[in-house]
Amino acid sequence: MASISNRKLDPMDLYDVRGMLTEEEQMVQESVGRMVDEQVLPIIRDAFEQHYFPQDLIAQVAELGLLGSSLEGYECAGLNSICYGLICQELERGDSGLRSFVSVQSSLVMFPIHAYGSEDQKQRWLPAMARGEAIGCFGLTEPHGGSDPSNMKTHAKRDGDDWILNGSKMWITNASVADAAVVWAMTDEGVRGFIVEKDMPGFATQEIENKFSLRASVTGALFFDNVRIPDANILPGVVGLKGPLSCLTQARYGITWGVIGAAQACLAEVLRYSEDRILFGRPLSHNQATQLKMADMARRITSAQLLSFRLGQLKDAGEMTPTQVSVAKWNNCRTAIDIAREARDLLGGAGISAEYVPIRHMLNLESVITYEGTETVHQLVVGKELTGKNAF
Repeated sequence: MASISNRKLDPMDLYDVRGMLTEEEQMVQESVGRMVDEQVLPIIRDAFEQHYFPQDLIAQVAELGLLGSSLEGYECAGLNSICYGLICQELERGDSGLRSFVSVQSSLVMFPIHAYGSEDQKQRWLPAMARGEAIGCFGLTEPHGGSDPSNMKTHAKRDGDDWILNGSKMWITNASVADAAVVWAMTDEGVRGFIVEKDMPGFATQEIENKFSLRASVTGALFFDNVRIPDANILPGVVGLKGPLSCLTQARYGITWGVIGAAQACLAEVLRYSEDRILFGRPLSHNQATQLKMADMARRITSAQLLSFRLGQLKDAGEMTPTQVSVAKWNNCRTAIDIAREARDLLGGAGISAEYVPIRHMLNLESVITYEGTETVHQLVVGKELTGKNAF
């Protein structure tokens, strides 16, 4: 009979997912985690409170090979999907805004150029983006479109060897700092992707102010007023909604891992606080109600970790489906936001102070649970898989 171990478990990893990682995967997690501890955590509270994206971090993120990390060639790291997930997890343990920056650059801009772009487009943009010398954004969501990208109003019409682009996009991460935008527009041929460069006449951006979520991130709107796009800037490799939706699948995969980091940060904060906080003559951690809540947090984090780890295995094997991504995005975002809210509650009055991380993560996760497909959208994706009926 096999013996049962009495070893001490890691509160952030009860099922020892780390023990299933390869040496390379462990090294990636350690290096990104160290960068977050040393470079992100000391400044992120101020960035959130003052509503700015800490652009000095871009060079450090690029130096670690985190931009386009799962792409092959073009100065990209060529890491596997588990590595990319761990990168997202560690970055979001710092802040969702930083993970969003890396997600957009990697999954929503570099991925479509790599998958659907011409060789000239790849050579021009991918190495510069991998080095953090060029920043990109992804233009799909529209002011009145939201969860229905098929209702796209932005359109492009041929004009000789060029295209004329008109319309607008909303809630765009990196909008005002991007050197190029991968913009999806309706054409007579169907939905096409265009690389719109920041200095093209008629292209303008506007930053969205007064956000109470993702404050350490740049969010804005894109406006196109008869922007002339050369034919060399259209992505030749895809026509239809398959293009942007495939990008979203890549980004959603990273999100399933990222929100685990936010949840872990909240649990770690509560564990520290409950040891120091004396209530009714004993530490808060000695109370049954507190332990029950923290145990539930750990249980849900463990479930999320196992979902994302298995999803990464399926992705690396080329067997991952969009529905499986929806299950994990739905489950893990709901897990993370519930943990953040519970952690905020356990901290009592201190929970509303940015001195402690739960309120910041809680506010950020209000965006993360909404973008890249709302919770309802992912529930309906799963429902369609089960029944074969489209209820959108």
